[in-house]
Amino acid sequence: MYYKIIFCLVVILCAILIFSNFKTREFGNTYLDKSVPLIGADVPRSKGFEGNGIKIAVIDTGIDYTHQDLFGFGPDGKVVGGYDFVDNDGQPMDTNGHGTEVAGIIAADGNLKGVAPKAKLLAYRVSATGEAVSSEFIVSAINRAINDKADIINISLGINKTNEELDTAVSKAVKNGIVVVTAAGNSGPGIQTIGSPAENIDVITVGASYNNITSSIVSTLEIEKKQYEVIPMRGTTPLSESIIGKVVFGDYGRESDLINTNVKNSILLVERGSNVKDEKVFFSEKEHNAAQSGAKAIIVYNNEPGIFFGELVHPNSNVNYKPSIPALSISRDDGLALKEKLQNETIANLNVFYHPDFVTPFSSRGPVSQFYIKPDLVAPGVFVNSTSIGNRYNLTSGTSFAAPHVSGAAAILLERDPDLEPSEVASLLATTSDPVSNPYGGLFPVEIAGSGRINVAKAFSADLIIVPHSLVFNLSLENPTDIKSLQLNSLHGKISPKKVEISSKEKSIKFEHHMENDRLYVKTSITERQLGDFEGILTINDDVTLYHIPILIHITKGTINATEKDGLLSFNLAYPEDWTYAKISLINRETEETTVTSITPLKNSSLRVYDTGEFWIRAQITTNNTVDDAYGTITVDKSSEKIYIEFLEMYIPLKQVLIISGILLTSVIIGQKIRRP
Repeated sequence: MYYKIIFCLVVILCAILIFSNFKTREFGNTYLDKSVPLIGADVPRSKGFEGNGIKIAVIDTGIDYTHQDLFGFGPDGKVVGGYDFVDNDGQPMDTNGHGTEVAGIIAADGNLKGVAPKAKLLAYRVSATGEAVSSEFIVSAINRAINDKADIINISLGINKTNEELDTAVSKAVKNGIVVVTAAGNSGPGIQTIGSPAENIDVITVGASYNNITSSIVSTLEIEKKQYEVIPMRGTTPLSESIIGKVVFGDYGRESDLINTNVKNSILLVERGSNVKDEKVFFSEKEHNAAQSGAKAIIVYNNEPGIFFGELVHPNSNVNYKPSIPALSISRDDGLALKEKLQNETIANLNVFYHPDFVTPFSSRGPVSQFYIKPDLVAPGVFVNSTSIGNRYNLTSGTSFAAPHVSGAAAILLERDPDLEPSEVASLLATTSDPVSNPYGGLFPVEIAGSGRINVAKAFSADLIIVPHSLVFNLSLENPTDIKSLQLNSLHGKISPKKVEISSKEKSIKFEHHMENDRLYVKTSITERQLGDFEGILTINDDVTLYHIPILIHITKGTINATEKDGLLSFNLAYPEDWTYAKISLINRETEETTVTSITPLKNSSLRVYDTGEFWIRAQITTNNTVDDAYGTITVDKSSEKIYIEFLEMYIPLKQVLIISGILLTSVIIGQKIRRP
């Protein structure tokens, strides 16, 4: 999926050009040299935990099991089994490289060492290119992994939309005790860009953060106390001090555009591309012209909606070209807004600095649901050094390569505690993650970073398992209070949280908490009438580990109420304005099955449910002007009855049995009449 993002494509092409002649002798016996130490995986390794006895299924483009760091196919090899669903044979050899890179990050054991180098691998080839991926093949591979007794499944391929069959398959794997780790995708920085299977509540969804390398740099641009999102182009280097200067507009940054413009000591703002048909003006040209004219920095705004990832050094660059001033990209909207400001003298403050714990702009974002948080966490996914086909090594980028860091970490935890459930592994990894901040020092929203960047050392030493590992509250103006609970379990002894704190930037949201046995109850209240989505953070300190549990609070205008009796749910809506219609969606938390009904101001409605457990409710309320949302949850303790039809081996709801019986009886009567002489 990482080929869909231009930034990733450029990275890969450059990596191929640079590293196409790399030989294994050029590497010492090292870890994945930057990312593995960054996430703390060398700590459990120093204690002898390297994934021994754990089997990880890699559903991808196959694995090159002739590579010396992943050598061997079969019971005695690194890759103990698998299947090629593309060629329909038992030899899942990688001809693309993507799967081999993923596998190396997880478990390479040679010149490079992955996160869990002693783990064994199962290779399932579901794509030849890494681009065209059949959801049917992925589903088949998941089922095969279940039968092959995998402990962990890594899926670094997916689709950018919801696929119920795929989501059902990963849920089935988790119910079979398998930890499923998925890449969030590379469709950022837009929101709601996570598709299947990464959107599934049961999987560990992983976004991409920067890596511990010198090119992991970020930028800040502040003008009159307003902060802009700007991205350094590849080839830009960190600044030792801020650049403060007047912002000047320079059209497209061509030499002819700057002849009559005084840009000396300025921060030059230009538009991407050109206004001349078929003319190409490369970013390197714009940077060179700006520097030659005396500018201190150049900012290029997009010529189409959204932001982009620029590259200064590329195959079309002059062979002697070397960037000399910072070059940054900015979205079209921000660029045009900034251009408007330039009618008056505008002074900007620009910084470019090293910041490895930063979520990459290409990493796909949530939200995927109003009832849970995705992604779960982030891991290094930029310029990751890993194994490649042909016994080579490669630098590669994408959330595809963030996910295997988490799969390797899960293997280490399962080696230490083989009885951990998938939700417990997810909890240990998510709650011990390190918070990640944007260039201005503020924490990334949960739909971008989840709980933060994985810290294997903290997860390995942690004692508390906290389920769920995030909290979502659905409040409304009529229902301003809600209570949720967290189950706390100790791996090694008595539960002993020494300190619990809950905070939010929104001062009108009040939190209270108390412990009852092994459950922590959290009460959230709003003290002012306001609408929107708000975040908070719950921290638990047991004197060894500081755990982070992200909180998301939805406050809506309307309130959807549900009452339950013997599996019959009845709905009614409270709304402070005139409304005409509301679509009610009831979602089974366990199966994700959705049933729908509707209500009006004059007619309530009800639905029968045939399963117990937690159900989510979404109301889409039609008013005179717009469609508004309201959310709720309800727990069903007693479901409606089902009749078991043995010869069909299936359960059918009683109501449907009566309807079907009536139809069949009518058919018999009509048939008898037709046959009657």
